[in-house]
Amino acid sequence: KKVNERALSGKVVSIPKERCWPVGVPAFLVLPATPVYFIQTPNEVVMIWMQDHQVRHVYLNVPHSANVKPSWFGESVGRYDGDTLVVDTIGLSARTFVDNYQTPHTEQLHVVERFRMVDAGKTLEVNARVEDPGAFTTPWNAIQRYRRVEQGPMIEMACAENNEDHFHHGLDPMPQADRPDF
Repeated sequence: KKVNERALSGKVVSIPKERCWPVGVPAFLVLPATPVYFIQTPNEVVMIWMQDHQVRHVYLNVPHSANVKPSWFGESVGRYDGDTLVVDTIGLSARTFVDNYQTPHTEQLHVVERFRMVDAGKTLEVNARVEDPGAFTTPWNAIQRYRRVEQGPMIEMACAENNEDHFHHGLDPMPQADRPDF
């Protein structure tokens, strides 16, 4: 509500990604503005988002841990169902948002994604099912499609957390630790 009121008043609404905070899941899929690289080994799939080199690990053919501690990208475990990679993610920190509109979620957020190649291997389609009984009245789905390109090496797009409000958008300051006076 607060973000919507700010946007409707004509003010610029910044998202945490602009402050170099990890975007989390499912925002990792629904917000891409830069390439995402996929690396697969027999035991895991690694997704590397070129924006600030954010990395997400999907561990293959293992169960979820008994006591998952909330983190930026949660705990993702995957398995293949035919030619579709099914990724089940839990343990997502409530510090992230679901989308670009800063839709909040609780730590009950559960995301199941289905990755598959379509269009003769030219497109990766991802269908994400999102459930969070603490935030949403019903589960919902999102679909993202990535176009395959041969881009070459990943370029460096480094971002660093900061407290600057260069464009006077009214960004909330990052917390700072107390420090002794010199």
